[in-house]
Amino acid sequence: MTSREREILALLREDPLIPQQVLADRLGISRSAIAGHIMNLVQKGFIRGKGYILARQRYAVVAGGANMDICGTTANPLRFGDSNPGNVRCSPGGVARNISENLARLGQECHLLTAVGDDLYGRSLLETTQRAGVDTRAVTVLPDAATSTYLSLHGPDGDMAIAFNDMSILERLTPERLAAHRELIRHAGLVILDTNLEAESLAWLFAHSENIPVFVDTVSAFKAERIRPWLSSIHTLKPNRIEAEALSGLPLASPSDAPAVARWFHEAGVTRIVLSLAAEGIFFSEADGESGWLAPPPVTVVNATGAGDALMAGLAAGWLSNESFADSLRFAIGCAALTLTCPSTNNPSLSARAVTTFLEKKD
Repeated sequence: MTSREREILALLREDPLIPQQVLADRLGISRSAIAGHIMNLVQKGFIRGKGYILARQRYAVVAGGANMDICGTTANPLRFGDSNPGNVRCSPGGVARNISENLARLGQECHLLTAVGDDLYGRSLLETTQRAGVDTRAVTVLPDAATSTYLSLHGPDGDMAIAFNDMSILERLTPERLAAHRELIRHAGLVILDTNLEAESLAWLFAHSENIPVFVDTVSAFKAERIRPWLSSIHTLKPNRIEAEALSGLPLASPSDAPAVARWFHEAGVTRIVLSLAAEGIFFSEADGESGWLAPPPVTVVNATGAGDALMAGLAAGWLSNESFADSLRFAIGCAALTLTCPSTNNPSLSARAVTTFLEKKD
């Protein structure tokens, strides 16, 4: 699917009866061009017959952490052991929750599997996530547990200096509780996991995602170890430098190290690997396929938290829309770049159209 077709499909999902001329005006192109794009969407199976009857959208199930992010930033060099002047903000977070919100904002159907407490943070997370368009009916609400919290400190460059997390509630998202959602998982077009989940829960999810592609976000070097037994079951893996080194045991100190690290993951059974190397961009590789570097578009970094989650959401949106690996990567890096420019963990202005417009301006 082209970027323009993705924009048109997103508008049709919002209003299936929208006239072609209105579509043309919204997108700034001719009505004849709209007609051509719609014909292509019909041929590709995204639209069935007249009246813009859309084919049933494939959906993603995203399982993992949901927490309240407490982010402290300072314009001055961080001084540990002392009080630092700066700003403190609270915003909805958690890797799985962030990915699901971004996916919904990109026009994809998404179901979140996580656990929250029946407290102020938990209710706020559910409300915000639902408002973004995520289906939260599979979220477990525990009245006797505290919702997860994540505290991060950022220096003047916007990058995280140190962080703490309190996510013990996820220990109670057990295989027994996940079993209630077996049918939801069985019919998914994609399953996305983060390693905030306990090893037993990850094992259950891998076992019940048979024949469904599984994307994994490794979260941290410590938690990445949890998916070591399941590397051969992973379709797409997105670790950063530290997480990739922890799993592979190989150095990733410079860009020249990336191909060897990617080969290690392919030999372990991972189909696609996307190594996220911050300002250096991403190294991507597909088993028996293409590989290379993709540089990030130049942006002013306001907050680095959440960019990796947006990257994963972009990759997932590309898969659900039947896009090529190359197109998915470009779209994903656009999602990450837009998120870097926002003070919140999730950019409320993120959409397929916003990403496409952003990338067109950068070309």
